[in-house]
Amino acid sequence: MKAMTRRVVIGTAAIAMSVSLAACGEAGSGNEDSGGSDNKMIGLLLPENKTTRYEAFDRPLITKKIKELCSECEVKYNNASQDTQQQKKQFDALINQGVKVIILDAVDATATRSWVDRAAKDGVKVVAYDRLAEGDISGYVSYDNEKVGELQGKGMVQALGDDAKDSRVVMINGSPTDPNAALFKKGAHSVLDEQVGEIVYESDIPDWSPDEANKKMAAAITSLGKDGFDAVYSANDGMAGGIITALQKAGIKDVPVGGQDAELAGLQRIVRGTQSFTIYKAIKPEADTAASMAVSLLNGESVEEHTDTTVDSKSKKGIPSKLYSAEIVTKDNIKDTVIKDGVYEVGEICTSRFAKACAEAGLK
Repeated sequence: MKAMTRRVVIGTAAIAMSVSLAACGEAGSGNEDSGGSDNKMIGLLLPENKTTRYEAFDRPLITKKIKELCSECEVKYNNASQDTQQQKKQFDALINQGVKVIILDAVDATATRSWVDRAAKDGVKVVAYDRLAEGDISGYVSYDNEKVGELQGKGMVQALGDDAKDSRVVMINGSPTDPNAALFKKGAHSVLDEQVGEIVYESDIPDWSPDEANKKMAAAITSLGKDGFDAVYSANDGMAGGIITALQKAGIKDVPVGGQDAELAGLQRIVRGTQSFTIYKAIKPEADTAASMAVSLLNGESVEEHTDTTVDSKSKKGIPSKLYSAEIVTKDNIKDTVIKDGVYEVGEICTSRFAKACAEAGLK
């Protein structure tokens, strides 16, 4: 766990540096574009860098697809580092620069309503990415997040096996400002409430913080006792890492822990056996669709060719949407999911630290 923590710290520092450098580059390129070509700028605002997917996958995939569809387009990127006010400033700055389309993955989806509505009145189109932001959104792409929660519940029931009906489960949920977290929780409850014995402890974690998840798990152990629960639901892999550290510190073994996002560290824990499963949501289709929506809007076209359903937010009905499906990943199907899709290579998962576990899992 110490190695993983060190990796996250180093990664976060590198990300912060790259974001800072990117911001400097963007300022320069913005000046170069101030001659009437602002209609070729697309904004991309991502919410945080604690979850490794955003910088490692979402940003480069979206940028690449936009460039494929519009070689002259410029992507104006910023990461909010889980700060709503910072994201608002970034959003306003994009509008001031003349950006006409923004792909927005909101830190706090309810806080965006006034920004998005004001942007829409000024002719700026907003694509809600991964999280359904409030306001006059032009298109939305994500996963069916309630079904993702159902998969998490099913993964937990499968991990518990024949003991599920009598099992006591701790639930560590995601951020209360993320609408997806509420849907994950709802979906998971729809399965767990029917198929396990009891939810004995439950808590939401601000900002999806692994450190806070660790503290809540420690509090649950203190409250329930080491033998007072049989499994732990974690809303994502980052928090699962903090939870597993708390379990290990307390000397608790062989308790199923589930997660989500198919992060590298989570997959390595699955191979080693300290995490039971994760939920794999292929990022490329989601990223490609967001990019395609943005370019269509930039060209004055409808997003409907990229969508197959509509969803309602609290502030708008009938938003054209594309919702993808996810799947449960365990030690048995890592090779047929994330490795097959090229998300990670075997060598990335099976470093020397995990070589023995990988060999036992048939990963070569």
